[in-house]
Amino acid sequence: MRKSELQKRLTMRELDKSDVSQFNALLRYAFQVTSRELMDVGWEEDEIRRSKYPVIEKANVLGWFDQDKLASQLAVYPMKVNIHGEIYSMGGVTGVATYPEYANAGLMHSLMKKSLEDMKARGQSISFLCPYSIPYYRKKGWEIVSDKMTFSIKDTQLPKRVEVPGMVERVDLEHDDIKKIHDSFAKIRHGALIRRQLEWEEYFRWEVEDLIAAVYYSENHEPLGYLFYWIENEIFHIKEMVYLTQEARHGIWNYISAHFSMINEVHGANYTNEPLAFLLEDSEIKEEIQPYIMARIVDFEAFIRKYPFQVKSPNNKLTFRIEDPLLEWNNGNFSITWDENENLILTKEIISKPIKLNIGTLTTMLMSYKRPSYLSRVEKVETDFETIKILERLIPLEQVYFSDYF
Repeated sequence: MRKSELQKRLTMRELDKSDVSQFNALLRYAFQVTSRELMDVGWEEDEIRRSKYPVIEKANVLGWFDQDKLASQLAVYPMKVNIHGEIYSMGGVTGVATYPEYANAGLMHSLMKKSLEDMKARGQSISFLCPYSIPYYRKKGWEIVSDKMTFSIKDTQLPKRVEVPGMVERVDLEHDDIKKIHDSFAKIRHGALIRRQLEWEEYFRWEVEDLIAAVYYSENHEPLGYLFYWIENEIFHIKEMVYLTQEARHGIWNYISAHFSMINEVHGANYTNEPLAFLLEDSEIKEEIQPYIMARIVDFEAFIRKYPFQVKSPNNKLTFRIEDPLLEWNNGNFSITWDENENLILTKEIISKPIKLNIGTLTTMLMSYKRPSYLSRVEKVETDFETIKILERLIPLEQVYFSDYF
């Protein structure tokens, strides 16, 4: 069939509950997940069918339909994320899939463009996603903003016990103290997702049945840290460790080390972008790093008006010359400075040496995954040395912590 004939039959619309079976079928086809595989890890047939109702109910889902048949789809969760202390509305992209017979027809390109336009209208000035293809999403304006570090520690390398006044207690996975700890953590940690009911549901959706939760309590029984883990084949698996104080960190590691007689190794994931080895007495552990989350600024003007630059002075003037492959409103010159009251002034006039970069590079720089000097050195940013020095002073240093998956 000719593409022109196909395009006449296709219509784009939002999905609703009546489309959940087709939505789920396309996802499972695209990611090669069978009912048998899901049932082997404890899912029931009805649970499989209902597993994606939350997406249809709570996300903004767009699809291309060939008459009544779903051909391509993309979902956006309405989420919130901490960016250097400011809480931003964020569009979490998920459920991206197209049947192979409709590949190369531009369906996903148009779904992405429309979804980004809708994000802008909803005030979601930034978007996150877990990539299945980094090169593909880079072409669409997303860029890497955080890493996932996995580690393996032998039982003989576990930290020695550090005396702390509190203790760890095992609790239910959905214990209120866990949510209280994460709420406090997310408000102070750059990049962290604000977990409401939807985010917690997604966090646990595909977890193993044997997942255990433990909370570190201070001497006054104040919850200061938590641990999600499971033990299998003499390996202690850490899903996530969150702590608000160093006392809690020591207390949680004391708890892990108390399993010495039961395990041979500890495996885990670290999302801080800082190697764990430095914190251990025996630092000769195995650590691997891989890109994890990608992001892209959806609406530069809205994003930059909230961005918490470190220095807000009339002496600092910046002109960004941005290229965006999908969104015309982000293309061109954007100049910023501040008045005497530290209010941001945004214009389209050129007021300093232009900083030439694409929207993805701009995103990773403002998210502090890569510094301006590094991006200049690898020729991702084009400007003069003095402007790079200004950027280094203005952009906060803290790197992204993001441990969720959707």
